[in-house]
Amino acid sequence: MPLSFLPQQPTKIVLVGLNYTDHAEELGMPLPDEPIIFLKPPTALLGPEDWIIYPAQAQRVDYEAELAVVMQDQCTHVEPEAVLEHVAGFTCLNDVTARDLQKKDMQWTRAKSFDTFCPVGPRIVKEIEPNNVRIQSYLNGELRQDSTTANFIFSVEELVSFVSQVMTLLPGDIVATGTPSGIGAMQRGDTIEIVIEGIGTLRNYVT
Repeated sequence: MPLSFLPQQPTKIVLVGLNYTDHAEELGMPLPDEPIIFLKPPTALLGPEDWIIYPAQAQRVDYEAELAVVMQDQCTHVEPEAVLEHVAGFTCLNDVTARDLQKKDMQWTRAKSFDTFCPVGPRIVKEIEPNNVRIQSYLNGELRQDSTTANFIFSVEELVSFVSQVMTLLPGDIVATGTPSGIGAMQRGDTIEIVIEGIGTLRNYVT
């Protein structure tokens, strides 16, 4: 769905499977040698204060707080030191996931791609230090995730550069940067908030 605060509709949303040291510790997983990337379709996009639809075929739907990078222009094979020249800014993102379907399918496409499974917002901010901001999630007002992007395994610059070696990034494309420890399930009727220092609060409701 078109969102007015994005520079234009993204052609793709690229996400990272594991990018926080605290999340790797939580899962008992070794740190990856390179980013693990996957895609969500633009049809999964959802704006602030809107409703996440709980799919009938899912039994567990999780929140995942993430810092997202919004691309300003086309880039391919960009070096890390040049990445920020191509970035329009940063926003909050909730990588909503049907966890039971992820385990059942043994891959991530269906579990991550339902309509409304990619809330973003509430605005794009340029002037933050993306590799050192506090990131939190609140479920029904209760703090569930509380970390900092200083715990990144791969920096914003490294991630975007890595993705650009695989696929050309176009204006409006979104690169999300992974989630910290503390992910968990949402239920119908819940309110989920993603809060990132310097950006604000992305609030959505589950129906």
